[in-house]
Parts: sequence; C-alpha cells; structure tokens
Amino acid sequence: MNSIQITPVEERTSGISEIPAVILPSLDSIYKSRAVRLRQLAVDHLMAEYLEFIAQVVESQQSLHEDSPLTDELIAMLGENVGTGRAPLSNDIFVTNRHWQHLLTQLIDKLYADASIAIRNTFDQLRDYDEDKLATIARSLLAGTFGEIDSGQSLFIWAALSVYFRQLASNLPAGGKASLGEERQLCPVCASTPVGSVIMIGAQSGLRYLQCGLCESQWHMVRIKCTNCEETGRIDYWSVAETKVAIKAESCGDCSTYLKVVYPEYDQDLDLVADDIASLTMDAEMEREGFARSGISPFLFPGNA
Repeated sequence: MNSIQITPVEERTSGISEIPAVILPSLDSIYKSRAVRLRQLAVDHLMAEYLEFIAQVVESQQSLHEDSPLTDELIAMLGENVGTGRAPLSNDIFVTNRHWQHLLTQLIDKLYADASIAIRNTFDQLRDYDEDKLATIARSLLAGTFGEIDSGQSLFIWAALSVYFRQLASNLPAGGKASLGEERQLCPVCASTPVGSVIMIGAQSGLRYLQCGLCESQWHMVRIKCTNCEETGRIDYWSVAETKVAIKAESCGDCSTYLKVVYPEYDQDLDLVADDIASLTMDAEMEREGFARSGISPFLFPGNA
C-alpha cells in the first residue's frame, strides 16, 4: 500500500520544517505556459514539427479546461473515496463517466481542420467508437497495457483523460498524509505512474517530488532513491552535457529502470512534460545502456503504430 494516503483536508500545523506529502494541481491551468515552452524548445530542434504539433494539442487542452469544467455531480462525488486508504481517483466510476469522452470529442473538433490526413483518419476511427469501446481503451491505458492499442489513438485519448483527471484532482477536497513505509512508485491521487521528478525551488527548495503523468499531482519522495524499486545502492545520474544541467536521467542498477529528473534552478522556464518530449535522445541513450523507462510520457506512447 502507498505510504502516502489521501485524507480529508486538515488544518496545517505551523513550522517551516513541514514537508507537504502531496501537492494537488491548482485550478489554474498550466497548459498555456506549456505550449509556450514547447514552441521555445522546437526552435532548431530535430523534432520541431512534432513539438509544434503537441503545442497545438496542449493549447486545445487549455480550451477544454476552460470551456468544459466538471459537472456539479462529479464534484459532489469526489469526497466519497477520500480517506479509504486507496487512491481516490482510481475508482472505475471516473472512467465510465461521459465527461472525459465529451472532452475527447471537443479535442478532435478543435484539431481536425489543421490535421494531416493520417491524423484525420485516427480522429475518424475514434469518432466511430461507442462509449463502451472508448472506456475499454481508457482502462487499458490507465492499467499500462499499451501493446494492442494504436499509439496515435492513445495520444489523443490520454490528452482528454489528462485534462479530466487534472480537473478532478484540482477539485479534490483532500490533503496528503505520509506514514512510515515505502511504496511511493504510483500517484497517491489516481494510481498512475510518474512522468518524471522535479527538484523543487521556492518553499520546497531542494525537495524531490514525483509528478503524475495523468492528473499532474506531485508527491514527495526522498532523493537518491530509485522511484521504481526504492533501492539506494546503485543510483546513477546521466546527462548529455555538463554536470549542471536542467534535465538528467536517474537510473537504478538494481531494477534496470530510469526516470528523468528536472532542475528548475538551472532553467526556470522548464516544464516537465514539454522538456521530457524534447529530450527523447536521452531516452534512446538510456535504452542503449540497458535501462527501461519506469514511467510514461503523456505524448510518447508505445504500442501499435
């Protein structure tokens, strides 16, 4: 069981030594700044065309976030699973709710006119799926079962799911409470895997927080510990340039996995999701070294082409 539990909101105790176990995403969206970062990274980049395309997807996510807020019914449901000992947003009822499918339809409508023929074909296929089919695909994605799902479809379904789960997490009437023990590999809010980790600046300066690849909640985990198996003896850090860089790969020789870690102190324009996509060459190098990625990138899905 995850050693960070989501609990009803409690009044915080005072003191500068307090370390928040969980930082829920704010109601304010980060999609605008993420799109700006993607376009900044696209300049003279080998993946410039793809980064520009993802920037369009992210801008569409911003519109979805603003134009289609959660229903009162969904907001009222959020407190029911808090304090149960499990991730409150992992309940299947949230996958079967139609709100995220409505977001997917809007996403397709916003992107269709400027999309290539291949992407339009993907959109047409998604439009032909009924609610049960889409819910089945969503469950497979959330369970990490990618092999039989078209990677192009996965990207757009996940983009809609991510807006949805971020909205859910932002409205969650809860806080986080850390207990003794480990088991912090998965998001305590929705039970998804992290996209990477951030070495914080500001109030939590120097602390390491994992960031969920789905709902974008962040949860605390001590540094120099594998985020997958939680061993500490064979941790290494890899970069493609000098030592003081804004993004590295943290590898573990015990479980042969890696996850990226970003350092905003070296670049305060960093966005973990955007910079993760732009550093795909690092993923290729880590695979050549024999390491497998332990988390998922929201816009680089494995699966059928």
